[in-house]
Amino acid sequence: MLDSEVHAPGVRRIAGIVLAVLLIGGVVAAVVAGRNGQDKGTATKTVQGVIGSEKAEFFADPDVVKALAAKGYTVKTETSGSWAMEGLDLKGYDFAFPSSQAPADELADKYHVRQPLPRPFYSPLVVVAHRSAAQVLAAGGLATLDKNTGTLKMGAYLDAARHDRTWQQLKGATAHGELTGTLYVATTDPDTSNSGALYLAAASYVADGGRVAADTAAVERTAPLMHKLISVQGAQQSSTDAAFRDFISGAGNPLVLVYESQVASLLAEGQDVGDLTVLYPDTTANSDHTVVPLTPQGRALGELLSSDPTLRKLAVRHGFRPQGTTAEFTAATASHTAYLNQKLTGVRQAPVPASKVLHAMARRAGN
Repeated sequence: MLDSEVHAPGVRRIAGIVLAVLLIGGVVAAVVAGRNGQDKGTATKTVQGVIGSEKAEFFADPDVVKALAAKGYTVKTETSGSWAMEGLDLKGYDFAFPSSQAPADELADKYHVRQPLPRPFYSPLVVVAHRSAAQVLAAGGLATLDKNTGTLKMGAYLDAARHDRTWQQLKGATAHGELTGTLYVATTDPDTSNSGALYLAAASYVADGGRVAADTAAVERTAPLMHKLISVQGAQQSSTDAAFRDFISGAGNPLVLVYESQVASLLAEGQDVGDLTVLYPDTTANSDHTVVPLTPQGRALGELLSSDPTLRKLAVRHGFRPQGTTAEFTAATASHTAYLNQKLTGVRQAPVPASKVLHAMARRAGN
């Protein structure tokens, strides 16, 4: 018994050392296993991009962050005007995400990005108006109304702009003191902002008899009218986000060009929109939000935004129309048909000129 007592401490020490080694080995093995088989619910890749401001709330949405993390992504973004992205140094970024295909194609050429480019979702351009302004436009033959939505007759509107018509010249305007001065739609700066440039694309298409501007001669044919549309506005906002917020708060012009997605998102949130009326130009341009992948991870993200059911559903919640089907948008906006033209009935899509031509048009309009 004495002998066993003498040797017991030594045995316990050896057993302790062996156990410690086994535990350390287990911890190391667990760490290695964790690194090799990452938890699928944890973001593992950080992707950096430059986006149009109208998508900032989408990427900041905690549900979007969670959905991206579940697929292994943390997405960090900075905002820029879509056309201004061309002047940025995008070295070190994984993707750019302008608001239409024209600036995206320009960036793709600059950075030698292979086509096709992922186009996860789109949104038509619309004109938001207060009810009084919309009613005066309708009385003057420039619009048609149905509840809180309607159609802006682009031909009639451009004719009014061509002749410098004022609100006071329209029937019923005198009853509304806020409707004074020259009649115009407020837009963003077409030199730097996508919506402003697309506005010129649609307006020039209508003004030139349904022809897409393809050269300098075409730009010059509509230049005087395009200049009127822009110069009458004075200082312009740099983003539709700011312009829409100003309108909702009661500031700014009676007519403001925005994306349908901004209206649909506000309605989805259940916010009070007051006397908001949404006018769909009978000829408009769709904003095809297009990813320009600068790295393989950027391309994978763009394809994920296009195909993942959860992310498509979240895009609809932010007012965007996913590419490829109308069912998701139609179902999600079923309770807001008083404001939204779900099927874009009576709306013609104007082809967008090549980016160089549109750039020239924007410069000419501002000079």
